[in-house]
Amino acid sequence: MVVTTGSDGITPREGWSSRSAFILAAVGSAVGLGNMWRFPAEAGENGGGAFVLFYILCVLLIGLPVLLSEVLIGRHGQSNAPESVRRVAAESGKSGRWAILADFGVLGAFLVLSFYCVVGGWVLYYIGIFAGDLVTTGLSGGAFQGRPPEEIENLLPALFDNGALMVVLHIVFLAITLFFVARGISSGIEWVATWLMPTFFLLFLAITIYGATTGGFGEAMAYLFTFDFSRLTGPVMLAAVGQAFFSLSLGVAGMMTYGAYVGRDVNLASTSGIIAGADTAVALIAGLCIFPIVFAAGLEASAGPGLMFQSLPIAFRDMPFGSLIGLLFFVMVFFAALTSSVSLLEAPTAWFKDRAGLPRAVATTIVAGSALVLGALAAWFWGTPVAGIAELGLFEGQDLFNVLDTLTSKVLMPVGAILTSLFVGWVASRRLIDSENGLSGGLHHFWLFLVRWFCPLMLAIILLGGIFPEATEAVFAIFGG
Repeated sequence: MVVTTGSDGITPREGWSSRSAFILAAVGSAVGLGNMWRFPAEAGENGGGAFVLFYILCVLLIGLPVLLSEVLIGRHGQSNAPESVRRVAAESGKSGRWAILADFGVLGAFLVLSFYCVVGGWVLYYIGIFAGDLVTTGLSGGAFQGRPPEEIENLLPALFDNGALMVVLHIVFLAITLFFVARGISSGIEWVATWLMPTFFLLFLAITIYGATTGGFGEAMAYLFTFDFSRLTGPVMLAAVGQAFFSLSLGVAGMMTYGAYVGRDVNLASTSGIIAGADTAVALIAGLCIFPIVFAAGLEASAGPGLMFQSLPIAFRDMPFGSLIGLLFFVMVFFAALTSSVSLLEAPTAWFKDRAGLPRAVATTIVAGSALVLGALAAWFWGTPVAGIAELGLFEGQDLFNVLDTLTSKVLMPVGAILTSLFVGWVASRRLIDSENGLSGGLHHFWLFLVRWFCPLMLAIILLGGIFPEATEAVFAIFGG
C-alpha cells in the first residue's frame, strides 16, 4: 500500500501501490457488462463494421478527453468526487457549487450499482447452470445434451419469473462486491484488480482462440470490420456515441474517485490512453469472442440483449466441451462485472465515508445495504410498471429496473459528463489543468478544444437523444445521409 496525502498536504490518504495497479483498477472499472454484453449486442443490432468504426472515433474524440478530465479532477482534489471538484473550483476562484457535477455522478453510481448487481446475479445464475450441466453431461460433449433450443432460450425468462431467486442472486453478487470494497484500496479494490483482471484477460483470449476454431471466425471478422458506410445511419451513429460514453464508465464519479488515489508521479494523459485503449480492445475482442460461436451455430448476430444470455447458451449446445466453455465464459464475465461493481460501490462509499466521518467498513455496509434494498425491489417487481412513473413519457411502461437504467443512462450520466467537460474546459484554472493533464503542445490544445466544444456538444446530443430519440435521430440522419 502507498499512503499519499490529501490536498492539504498533511492528511494521510490510502493510494494505489503503483501505476500498473491504478491502470488495472481503472480498466476493471471500465471493462464490464458494457463491453461483454452491450457492445456485441449494439454491434449486432446496428450492422457491424460501420458501427464499430464510428464507435472507435467516438472513444478517441469523446470518451478519452472526458476520461482524462475526470481523473485529473480526482488526482488534484485528493478526496471523494464532490469534494475534489469543490477543491479544484476553490483553487480556481470559482463557486463550490460546481460540485453538483460530481453529485450527479455519485448518485448515478449508486443507482447503477443497485440494478447492475441484479444483472450480476444473472451471471451467477448461468455459472450455476453450466456448472451443473458439466457435472451432468460430462466434459467432452456439448452443453445441455438432449435439450431443445427453445428450452435453453427459456432459461432467462424462467429466471425473470422467479423473483425470489433473482433477489437472492442479487444479494450474493452485491455481498461479494461489499466484501472487497470494505477491505479498502490495497487489500480489497487493488487486490481484485491485480488478480482478477489478468485472469479475465487469460480466459478472454483463450475463449476467443477457441471461438476462432469453430468455423465462424472469418464471418465474424467480415461482419465486424467490413465498413459499409451506407449502414452509417442516424440511429447507428447515436448508438455508437452512447456506447463509447457508457463503455468507459464516465459520468458516475468512479474515475474521479480512483483518480484521487493516484500518485503525483503518474502521467495522466498516457495512463488514460492506456485505459481507453484497453477498454476498446476488450469491446472489439468481445465481438470476435462471441460472434464466431454464434455464426458457427447458425444463429442471428442481431439478437440484441439476448445475445449473451440466450443465443450463446444455445450455441454452446453443439460445441465440443460446450459445458466447460460455457462455464469458463460466464466466470470470465463475472470477473469483468465484479471489477466494475467494485468501482460503482467505491464512489458513493468514499463520499459517504468522508461526509459522515465513518469507518470504511461501516460506510460501505450502509451504502451497499441501501443499494441491496433498491435492487431487490427491482428484481422482485420485474416486469411490473412503476405506478406514477411509468405514465411519464421517458419512463413509459417501465418497471423499476428499467426506470433506474433510463434515469442513469439517459439523464444523470450525460448531465454529469457535460458539466465535467464545461468545468474543466472553461471554469478550472488553466494553470491547474496544465499541471495535471500530462499534455503539451498541439495535443494539449486539441484536447482543450474537444473538452470545451466537441464533447459538450456530443454529450448534449446523447442527452437529447435519450429524452427525444426521434428528433435526435433525425439530426444524425442529416449527417449520416
